[in-house]
Amino acid sequence: MYHQNLEEFPENFLWGSASAAYQIEGAFDEDGKGPSVWDTFSKIPGKTFENTNGDIAIDHYHRYKEDVRLMAEMGLKAYRFSVAWSRIIPDGEGEINEAGIDFYENLVDELLLYGIEPVLTLYHWDIPQALQDKYNGWESREVIGSFKKYCKVLFERLGNKVKYWVTFNEQNVFTAMGYRWETHPPNVSDVKRMFEANHVVNLANAEVINLFHKIVPKGLIGPSFGYGPMYPATSNPADILAAENGNDFNNSWWLDVYCKGRYPVFTLKQLKKNGIAPTILPDDEELLASAKPDFLGINFYHGGTVQENKLEKPIENQHKERAFSATDPYLMQPKEEQSQSPEIPMFHSVSNPYLEKTNWGWEIDPVGFRIALREVYARYDLPIFVTENGLGAIDELTESGTIEDDYRIDYLNAHILEMKKALTDGVEVIGYCSWSFTDLLSWLNGYKKRYGFVYVDRTEQDVKDLQRIPKKSYYWYKNIIETNGKNITNKIEVLK
Repeated sequence: MYHQNLEEFPENFLWGSASAAYQIEGAFDEDGKGPSVWDTFSKIPGKTFENTNGDIAIDHYHRYKEDVRLMAEMGLKAYRFSVAWSRIIPDGEGEINEAGIDFYENLVDELLLYGIEPVLTLYHWDIPQALQDKYNGWESREVIGSFKKYCKVLFERLGNKVKYWVTFNEQNVFTAMGYRWETHPPNVSDVKRMFEANHVVNLANAEVINLFHKIVPKGLIGPSFGYGPMYPATSNPADILAAENGNDFNNSWWLDVYCKGRYPVFTLKQLKKNGIAPTILPDDEELLASAKPDFLGINFYHGGTVQENKLEKPIENQHKERAFSATDPYLMQPKEEQSQSPEIPMFHSVSNPYLEKTNWGWEIDPVGFRIALREVYARYDLPIFVTENGLGAIDELTESGTIEDDYRIDYLNAHILEMKKALTDGVEVIGYCSWSFTDLLSWLNGYKKRYGFVYVDRTEQDVKDLQRIPKKSYYWYKNIIETNGKNITNKIEVLK
């Protein structure tokens, strides 16, 4: 759809940026904090790049005022951060740690002091290790009550200060990486267990949304999902059907539950056929149908391209094709022949020849961002909060002490332009949070893969002084915020 003129962003649009507790805070065992599964998993040799961990990270726990001041100087309107569950309740379900709550309340107060809207994520992948040990984590329904207790503490303490809340971050990623690919905790490779754990998370999400609406009636809450559109490799109807299957499996499987309260028919039937569907009780269906999110958080990095399944269309060089797919957390293609791989008869992932890739092999697809926003809004009719979008790259500190990250500016400019087009199309977008504000610990790639507007001077093995240095993109985004996106213009118009 072509627009001669693009509409302006709303006056109250939330220009923001984001982070996650384990990736920035450090202070992993200070002030009563208990260990999370990431504190344990990251110490397993070979699981992270150069065995990096978040024991110190970028020391945001001790430097949050400095970081918030940099946000304020940029003019940031919103800051999305997550709370470490084991900092609030060290063992996940017992005594409440007041020092932990105080830290997050102080952070929220500091943000509000500068007029920055806090956006609080309740779960960003770091369940307390004690609950993993006691119940097998998200594989047990016992954890739902523990999660509700933790959330209730935060709702009651911060509900009058925080308007926007996110329940779970990228449930599709942490369940697949943790229970299928053994690349995240709990380090399991069992697709049946993955779908069982995923169902428990869905129940927890519903319980907490309902609880929130009782305790914080004026607040807004919703999940944050890693969404990617699915493209057919060709106009062959068999490839188009494969894309339909891929979208059902990679997107609707989660979003239909969040927004419609039920699993999509096609994927559920496939899982039942393979004997790997989750255990769904009658009361579960009632609970899932009762919970209504107020908005959808969408994290966008890329989508996927698929062709007809390899059972009906055998693929040459299959090993190479699998390797492409298995490295990517957003495309859950099997990395090896598994007896219970539901994707095999549904679709087969291939590389898209029209898209460039990042240093880490992720496709760069700004138009796909617009497609994603259009698809989600049309299907679920909920306001969208873009909770993540950004470029991981190798940033170099110059001799003059600057970081000339024009490639990040180009990436963000292209994506924000497509978001502006989606707004003009009619999509309701309430805010945009880049990933991330500062550089941070990449879960699996250490500090080599940098996302931030602010450079943090440290390496995998040398903490140095953790100096914060604004990059060129920092000042670019500051201008975007000051002008409310007016400097993001349609490239066609620029050429006239």
